[in-house]
Amino acid sequence: MKIFYSLLCILVFTTIGFSQSQSNKNLILDNGVSEQMAIFRKKQISDVTYGLRFEIPQQKQQEINSDLTLKLTISDLSEPLYLDFKEKTSNIKSIQVNGKNTVIVHEKGHIIIASKDLILGKNTVAISFIAGNLSLNRNDDFLYTLLVPDRASTLFQCLDQPDIKATYKLSLMVPKDWSVLAGADVKEKVEKGDFTSYSFGESDKMSTYLFSFVAGKFKTVTQKPGNLEMTMLYRENNAEKFRVSVDTIFNLHQQSLDFLEKYTNYKFPFQKLDFASIPVFQYGGMEHVGAIQYRESTLFLDNSSTDSEKLDRAKLIAHETSHMWFGDLVTMKWFDDVWMKEVFANFMADKIMNPIFPKVNHNLQFINAHYSSAYAEDRSLGTHPIKQNLANLKDAGSLYGAIIYNKAPIMMRQLEASMGEEAFQKGIEKYIKKYANDNADWNNLVEILDAETPLDMQKWSKVWVNQSGRAIFTDKIEYDAKNNIKKFEISQQAEDKSANVWPQIFDIGLVYPDQVKVFNVNITDKNIVVKEAIGLQKPIAVIYNYNGFGYGVFPLDGNTIESVLSLKDEVARASNYINIYENTLAGNVAPIKAFNCFIKGIQQEENELVLKIITNQTSSIYWKFLTEKQQSKVQKQLENVVYARLQANLPSNIKKTLFNLFSSIAYSDSGKAQLYAIWNKENIIQSLKLNEDDYTNMAMNLAIFKHQKADEILNRAKKTITNPDKQKRFEFLLPSLSKHELVRAAFVKSLKEDENREKESWVAVGLANINHPLRQESAQKYIRFSLDLVEEIQRTGDIFFPKDWLNNTIGKYSSKYAFDEVQRFLKENPNFSPILKRKLLQATDGLYRAQNIKKESE
Repeated sequence: MKIFYSLLCILVFTTIGFSQSQSNKNLILDNGVSEQMAIFRKKQISDVTYGLRFEIPQQKQQEINSDLTLKLTISDLSEPLYLDFKEKTSNIKSIQVNGKNTVIVHEKGHIIIASKDLILGKNTVAISFIAGNLSLNRNDDFLYTLLVPDRASTLFQCLDQPDIKATYKLSLMVPKDWSVLAGADVKEKVEKGDFTSYSFGESDKMSTYLFSFVAGKFKTVTQKPGNLEMTMLYRENNAEKFRVSVDTIFNLHQQSLDFLEKYTNYKFPFQKLDFASIPVFQYGGMEHVGAIQYRESTLFLDNSSTDSEKLDRAKLIAHETSHMWFGDLVTMKWFDDVWMKEVFANFMADKIMNPIFPKVNHNLQFINAHYSSAYAEDRSLGTHPIKQNLANLKDAGSLYGAIIYNKAPIMMRQLEASMGEEAFQKGIEKYIKKYANDNADWNNLVEILDAETPLDMQKWSKVWVNQSGRAIFTDKIEYDAKNNIKKFEISQQAEDKSANVWPQIFDIGLVYPDQVKVFNVNITDKNIVVKEAIGLQKPIAVIYNYNGFGYGVFPLDGNTIESVLSLKDEVARASNYINIYENTLAGNVAPIKAFNCFIKGIQQEENELVLKIITNQTSSIYWKFLTEKQQSKVQKQLENVVYARLQANLPSNIKKTLFNLFSSIAYSDSGKAQLYAIWNKENIIQSLKLNEDDYTNMAMNLAIFKHQKADEILNRAKKTITNPDKQKRFEFLLPSLSKHELVRAAFVKSLKEDENREKESWVAVGLANINHPLRQESAQKYIRFSLDLVEEIQRTGDIFFPKDWLNNTIGKYSSKYAFDEVQRFLKENPNFSPILKRKLLQATDGLYRAQNIKKESE
């Protein structure tokens, strides 16, 4: 992230008459929270308590009158007290400091309270204000806060940095038919006409980004799956989904708690573990202390759900529960280490799955969950290290992505394998115990782990954590006159041509007609000789990364692609399919050859997780990397292969995975007829379980495919949706599905207004509809509009929205026109945010690669 610092050179800073600090440097006031300010405030301030009161009106357009009583201890008056409040100055009604009114000074997102109004020791600041709306996520009959990573200061005045933890005393006045949820239990409830006032107890100590509340028309259910009583708020109205899901949801939280208490040797650290299920939630979940928030569609499944969907739900719950220890109890000092909380949440979630899903191959599940996503960003020109530099908290949202969510767990699994599981767990126990209710950084953890292993942690960490990219492996295998191996050497070279070397452990499989000989390789340098292979007979194929532990692009010999189909080991098959795809994108395998391999895999694969990898890669190759001529030649073949397999006697989860692919590519006349017959329930495929959401998605696809009854299909689909939240979503999406170009154009133009982008997950789907490959000839004129709006998207959207916006606009394209538009945009905007440029390069990796790949295929 070196390019980030170029921004600092062009920023204009303002110094507000500061006295000299002990370091003889004046604090420089800037928008956001600079690292310099954060370091000073951590030394200046302690013992923080927020008393907050919000009056929520009936109508979401009405203002929310609010009060803050902030108590804190100050030990340094060489600088003023800076409170963060990224809202209009007019939202601040009055400020009292230690009982006396003071003038309102509000500059660059900070309220400045002069040293003369403060005292050394305990201080009280009382502020009457109108709450900011940016992070309140207000809907007609519910709202929820989402304040990660630096959005608390858009709601109320605070010290918005992770290492100033505080307790909260919250009061909410809400319409009387609303329910509430926050980080502590309700201590008092008072009816006041059409409203109810709730007073909550004092919360546990937490960072500002973990403070939250939910209020609205929710139903509630309480269970006690273990020693802890838990309550869930929800809006799902499908009786079957509720019936088959509710016990599982509570039990998964309890199973996660049990595992984590045992693994960390530390009891659940907070007062309660409640959660809210929210229909329009931007993320899968968010780990608010005592009040986790989830996207409702992920939690509530029915009998049509696949094993993969059930596993995804369980992993999500385990991930957010893991955060109670990793992130909430022990929090990073600064958001450059945000990856630490995410890597442990994902890493622990993978471990928690083992006893919950004993029949699942968890090594395979790990590969399925992490590798493709990690490679998608790490192979791009927008890649970055796991640990990134962060000069100002306002840019913390840019740190999130597949590198920290997916590459970091791969790194951590390699570390555990190198250290040994027992030594690794012992180090984690010590880490949790030492830094409980405090903050820690990566170096603190490295120091603890270093004491548990002979491994040079500093050297190991330098490349895996502080450098970007991945290894490209090559081999030299020579045979003697008897066709026995006389030389077997593996080399690695960094993809970016740097001198980086990734120490890692993985298996190699030598495939013979009657067996596979597997060797473990521990490569710590650029080269390694596989001595165990010397003297062995020449194999049919050499399968690298046989156990899926390695990270990089591995060699493919002439027989590897064909051999993948005969591999009995499902992990080896999955790893090899991914490696074939990565070699295709690297230009080593012709796309049509990879496509044909995947088609064969679809015809015979019986493991759902492996099939999921194949179908995703088949779709990507088809839409992005085949030429139009190749597409027209194989489209019917793909349709027919998938449809024929749907008629076979297969488990329902396999059929659901196959059907998802069929629904997305059945756009020939016969394919549309087959898809329509399924949607219209004229054709019932045995063992294929479809729910209301599946029928909605089919209707959307049929509209995009220009089915002659598209209008009728969409009208009927709208009437059959029984959930009011999902009805609103479908109504929002309808213009993006219209056969009329002017209607679609109006939808795109409407997104220029931020109020039309509030439901970010809806917007992402709408953009995907607009920019579908079958519509790109008419939609490509919106590419520049979408690129021009990206900086505004970052300013107003949540942390994942800029990348989602790019993925579903320019990221859908592979054409030369789209490539030229990106180049033109970058040339005409030389000062385009380096952070956003990185996201753009990640989103357009396929577009960039397609230019060379398609040219070679023509």
